[in-house]
Amino acid sequence: MIVRRTIGLCFFAVCLLCSLHAQNADSYCFRVYLKDKGASDYSIEHPEAFLSQAAIHNRIKRGIAIDETDLPISPAYLDTLMATGTRPVTASKWFSTVVVESEDSAVVERIQCLPIVDSVKWVWKGQHNDFQVVPRDTTRLVPVDTLVKNSVYGYAEKQIQMLNGILLHEKGYRGQGMTVAVIDAGFMNADRLAVFDSLHLAGTHNVVFPGESVFEEDEHGTKALSCLAANLPGLMVGTAPEATYWLIKSEDSRSEYPIEEDYWTAAVEFADSVGVQVISSSLGYFIYDHTDFSYQTSMLDGHTALISRAAEKLADKGMLLFISAGNEGYGSWEKITFPADARHVLAVGAVTEEKEKSSFSSEGYSADGRVKPDIVALGTRCTTIDADGNVSYPNGTSFSTPTVSGLGICLWQALPRLSNLEIIDLIQKNSSLYNSPNVKLGYGIPDMYKILNEYQNVHEQHK
Repeated sequence: MIVRRTIGLCFFAVCLLCSLHAQNADSYCFRVYLKDKGASDYSIEHPEAFLSQAAIHNRIKRGIAIDETDLPISPAYLDTLMATGTRPVTASKWFSTVVVESEDSAVVERIQCLPIVDSVKWVWKGQHNDFQVVPRDTTRLVPVDTLVKNSVYGYAEKQIQMLNGILLHEKGYRGQGMTVAVIDAGFMNADRLAVFDSLHLAGTHNVVFPGESVFEEDEHGTKALSCLAANLPGLMVGTAPEATYWLIKSEDSRSEYPIEEDYWTAAVEFADSVGVQVISSSLGYFIYDHTDFSYQTSMLDGHTALISRAAEKLADKGMLLFISAGNEGYGSWEKITFPADARHVLAVGAVTEEKEKSSFSSEGYSADGRVKPDIVALGTRCTTIDADGNVSYPNGTSFSTPTVSGLGICLWQALPRLSNLEIIDLIQKNSSLYNSPNVKLGYGIPDMYKILNEYQNVHEQHK
């Protein structure tokens, strides 16, 4: 529900939200669309004030200009919003939005009357949990599973072999020098697991609960991370075990509201600011707890959902995104979820060991007829490591995505002069169904070693 600057609509929105407030003594979050970002103390001539040296290096290397979208929102604008009696939650410099929170739903009327505001959208309601700081168990968790003889990759060998990734590793490309963000719901116990003893961790960032640990609450991200970064030979070796990782929590597992898109947008903006080159994210949205917010499949066009526009913007900034296509294949929705509909990203579906579409894997195309999912990888009984440190076999595009993204990381390491869009193009063209894509598998299963081998051979011939 978007509130425009008209008295009638303001009155309608306030009445509706007051009614909700009367039923539940909840807090509310509003996404405020600003008319602009206001006067800034920053300038694009001095990007070191708001971007890391790694981020600046990435832009220079890719020939991507630092522009006005990179500038932070004016602190004076934030102060103006807070003066209405709200608290800041998160913001997007790319889209000039600020999410604010208040227990008073009528605050939307005061916000809407501010001259700096274009429109306001209600994006969350609920009750906050009071977190109590308790000592964490730091005991190292060692797997109980027996090591697989004569296999470095252990239980994960089949999912890497399907993508012809072992030969890529044998060429010496295992992610060294690449900075990756894994954006997920949480990474329970990832700091305690033996499979991550050699993890190159750049840092963590909790968008939902700033200052809180990302190593609690949810093991979904732990399993996804293991597909990438596990490194315990004979048990499990991931697809990019020597890359450097940022672990970012953007999902609020307590409920499903549009604020999840604001959190995810903030996560990718943060990733850009610290110099991340590749993002692997196993999150997607299409239906919310309040039905007024839920999407229609006709909106899968890459520019309707905020989260999809954020995915396209990060591609403009030179980053490479691997995003899960979704697990709605046998549900009423059936289609890919947001932001898998975005342009210039790789949406990843799932297949079985027999290379047939996993029944749960979401189907394409996008609403405007683009091939989606882009590619597929093993997602039925995919090998992962759970929060106890043991091998588990969950189903989902959540795990096919990091499996293939790790090899994409290694490929870009091997071909560093290429852009993110050129890497996407190579992966698509070297997938099993490139000449006859379909709604179930997109361009099919990529052959990651073939990409490297053929690219190097072609360029060797032109020397």
